[in-house]
Amino acid sequence: MAENSKPAGRGGGNAPALVVQHSSVSFGPFKALDGVDLKVDTGEMVALIGASGSGKSTLLRTLNGLQVTDPGSGRIEVFGRKVQRDGRLAKGLRYRRRDIGFIFQSFNLVGRLSLFTNALLGCLGRIPSWRGVLGAFPNEDRAHAMAALERVGVAEFAGRRTAKLSGGQMQRAAIARALVQRARMILADEPIASLDPVSARKVMELLQELNARDGLTVIVSLHQVDYAMRYCQRVIALKAGKIVFDGPASALNRSRLIEIYGDEYEDAFWTAEAAQ
Repeated sequence: MAENSKPAGRGGGNAPALVVQHSSVSFGPFKALDGVDLKVDTGEMVALIGASGSGKSTLLRTLNGLQVTDPGSGRIEVFGRKVQRDGRLAKGLRYRRRDIGFIFQSFNLVGRLSLFTNALLGCLGRIPSWRGVLGAFPNEDRAHAMAALERVGVAEFAGRRTAKLSGGQMQRAAIARALVQRARMILADEPIASLDPVSARKVMELLQELNARDGLTVIVSLHQVDYAMRYCQRVIALKAGKIVFDGPASALNRSRLIEIYGDEYEDAFWTAEAAQ
């Protein structure tokens, strides 16, 4: 993707990037999400924060249909197109997922394949299945994959097996794959949790750049409150499956953070306050 290009429109008109209405997810008696309502406009960069088990990962997974909501529960739309409703996935979800790049904490790359091939896999949703099976990727997509690796700063490792790379390099490769996918929204689930501070900063700066320069909508879950406040304009906090804060990062003061996390997390807030 060229530096100053904007993602091509694929339906949805002026619809918000994301609409979630009264959506719940239960695992037995435990409610991972409890009646969540949420709207994200196109071009926003949003952080999801909250303690472990608060529902961050579950929420992200419902947004592209990796997790189905409870029967009869709510509605989820991305760029004006239904992902799921009343606990049922939409027909044609495969095509809607082309707009959504998902970045996993564990990278979700194929270790035995080269970095270049992993990036190329991003185009599988847009090409005939036989091309993917045979590895007959169009030349345009090959060029796009190389440009994406260049964009995220790992082109020099294009021919190396992914398993031989560092965590930071693999995470940037996962972002390159989303660029090859031509995603309009990136969902990142704890993308820096297993990275060293320097690699974590580079990944967050890259996501921020893609949001600011390419207009991609970014929703990223983070345990590190200071990173959420530094890189995201809007922060949404979950607690016990409910949204308990939704507002600008600047409004996250010490008392609000203790409200979100509880007194036992107080030491972490000194770091967050220092970032302000």
